[in-house]
Amino acid sequence: MKSDRLVAILLLLQRREQVTAAEVAKELEISERTARRDLDALGVAGIPVYSIQGRSGGWRLLGGGRTDLSGLTASEARALFLVAGPAAAAEAAAPELKASLRKLVRALPETFRTQAESAASSMIVDSQPWGATGAAKPPPPFIDVLQDAVIRGVQAQLSYVDSAGKESERIVHPLGLVVKDSRWYLVAHADAGRRTFRLDRVTAVVPSETLVHRAEDFDLTKSWRDLTAEAERHRTVVDVHANCAPEGLGFLQIAVGDNLEIGPAASDGRIPVVIHAPSEYGIAGHLAGLVEWLEITSPQGVRNHLAVIGAALTRRYGQSVMTDTATDLGGA
Repeated sequence: MKSDRLVAILLLLQRREQVTAAEVAKELEISERTARRDLDALGVAGIPVYSIQGRSGGWRLLGGGRTDLSGLTASEARALFLVAGPAAAAEAAAPELKASLRKLVRALPETFRTQAESAASSMIVDSQPWGATGAAKPPPPFIDVLQDAVIRGVQAQLSYVDSAGKESERIVHPLGLVVKDSRWYLVAHADAGRRTFRLDRVTAVVPSETLVHRAEDFDLTKSWRDLTAEAERHRTVVDVHANCAPEGLGFLQIAVGDNLEIGPAASDGRIPVVIHAPSEYGIAGHLAGLVEWLEITSPQGVRNHLAVIGAALTRRYGQSVMTDTATDLGGA
């Protein structure tokens, strides 16, 4: 993971004072081109890395940053943890990355540690999609403002438009940011308890200097897992049972994501599956394109919807298919 490498390169710079792209490439088992891009990325992230040209040249930390990271300012240390933190927070993160961050925290001056640790835990990236993956979306505004509020531990006033289109002003206690399916969420305490806010529905943010109320044992990853599990329970109102041909299973997994349970293959090779869906009609439309591999066994409502969809497709496109087939035969 890139964040893993960035932390490793920083620790390498601290230990050796100066390194070349070739040395970084050899140490991390990557190409020199990738090493140069990573060194440039540290600079873009706000880390004071600079290059020296010539035969004895290489890369250094400004101020000769040693193991106490005296070459980093508070904002620069925070920038590094913003780069590396989301990767380290992932459940599948390499133990080496987590160990590197722990070493880095111990190496920071005492006055930098609190904000650096807050930066590392201020955001997570959830790679699991909400069912089918939607189109990529650009980051919404106010990410930087809200992330700063999370790191500083201060409350903020949100101007927010809910799913029904109702506008409101809310005082919230920002706890962390999450990106899932290219969509950003704020996890926060509000009057109604802990909840999430979609950032594309936020129209204004005014941070305050009033401290947030945060439980000492609060963990953003666990909190997000609990919130998404609850959301999925509300979204799922129907379980669709089906048999899937082995060659179609990959397409089905892409179509429904985590909303799929896969059973052991039957004697005829077909694989029983259960698909969790928010509605019978919606999932019927979603699965109609997989009819070549998928046989829905229940509920009957989904089967009925598929029959209606199939009839409509035949009415609209059946004549053109017969015409094209006749043309091909005539041309033969």
